[in-house]
Amino acid sequence: MKRRTALITCLAPALYGQKPDIMVKLSGGQQATIAIPDFRGSGDAQPWMPLFNQTLFDSVMAAGLFKMAPKSFFPLAVPQQPQDWKAPVGGRSQGPWLTDWSGATVKANYMAMGYTAVQNGQLVLFGWLYDVTQPDVANAQMFGKLYFGGVDEAGTKKVAREFAADILARFGAKSLIGSSIYFVSNRSGSKEIWTMDYDGSNQRQLTRFNSICVTPTLSRDNSKLAFTSFLRGSPGITVMTADASRRLTFSNPESSVVTTPEFSPDGKLMLLSTKIGAGFANVFSANVDGSNLNRITTARAVELEPKVNPKNSSEVVFVSGRSGPGQVYRMNMDGASIERLTDGSGQAANPSWHPGGQIIAMSWNRGLEPGNFNIFMMEVAKRELTQLTHGAGRNVNPVWGPDGLHLAFCSTRNGSPQIWTMLADGTQVKQLTTAGHNEMPVWTH
Repeated sequence: MKRRTALITCLAPALYGQKPDIMVKLSGGQQATIAIPDFRGSGDAQPWMPLFNQTLFDSVMAAGLFKMAPKSFFPLAVPQQPQDWKAPVGGRSQGPWLTDWSGATVKANYMAMGYTAVQNGQLVLFGWLYDVTQPDVANAQMFGKLYFGGVDEAGTKKVAREFAADILARFGAKSLIGSSIYFVSNRSGSKEIWTMDYDGSNQRQLTRFNSICVTPTLSRDNSKLAFTSFLRGSPGITVMTADASRRLTFSNPESSVVTTPEFSPDGKLMLLSTKIGAGFANVFSANVDGSNLNRITTARAVELEPKVNPKNSSEVVFVSGRSGPGQVYRMNMDGASIERLTDGSGQAANPSWHPGGQIIAMSWNRGLEPGNFNIFMMEVAKRELTQLTHGAGRNVNPVWGPDGLHLAFCSTRNGSPQIWTMLADGTQVKQLTTAGHNEMPVWTH
């Protein structure tokens, strides 16, 4: 049991200012302003409109891609469909027009509008997106589309989220809708792997081994789940289908340490930390079934948590104690060109690659008492740091969402360790779990 406790402790492990343009940098463009007025529904659809409007607004705002125009600044005349637009005549207003939304009061770049109705027992959303900076309606309309859902809470949220996803897709953003977060929870009495939707809903248990299951990871195509387990008494890697319905073959080395699995981007290799003989746990690679084990690092120190760059499979970041307390390093896949990324102060752990392959998130106790950590981001090429949390509890295990704009992480800011999400500028912090202790999130790609 002492060995298990020590292993889990080592896995979960001066301040830099916020960069106000970090969301612009991550999204690859300027942060535009969007106006989303409340939609109306006809007949039986109207009772569902408060839920629809809140869901649509929250889904677009949570993406972090836009500045949201305050509703208090909106014009009184709100168009619901394209024919409601009325161009001014002789400088006089004839009704709602594009400049009402792009002008000095609202200052929006884009505007979403539409309405709902119940047709043939379905909730139908008529939704449009406009670039209100354009001179006429024909050039301004970006898309118009119909959405269908049940006349109930689930159907209302469905059409709102699908419309929001289409808005985000027009700007190259990937919606979180449909993504899942895997995590470790002890709420069943043992540390098992659980999963939930991106917003914390639909939490459900996947593994039922009545053992210790930690450090989950997913293959890039989200088809396989791997994690450290103690099913054999000593730690080893367990590989399953992503829904945990079937165990897959993985040959573990005979060792007292076999942990922190990581799939290569093409799914053909597994990186892990293990020790052979009486040495230290170092980084190894193997085939995805555990065969052909090859040593990558050879330090006389514990080295673990290898993470492969999703855009460059020859680049790996990992945690090493070769210079003292754990620090984050990078290397080539063959173990060459090892260099330290963190400056040697404090203890750093839990590196996670941004989907774009240029930035990592990590936990670091720089400036804090031992055992306490904050979440940082680093642009690897420039060693440029951004601190995202600031001493609110112990913040560890950051992992990127598939949109590249959100992070999930574990924090004790409300007492017990729980899973939270936030935007990559440290804002919009949201707690997702409450039952038991929850940690080590991993987001579907």
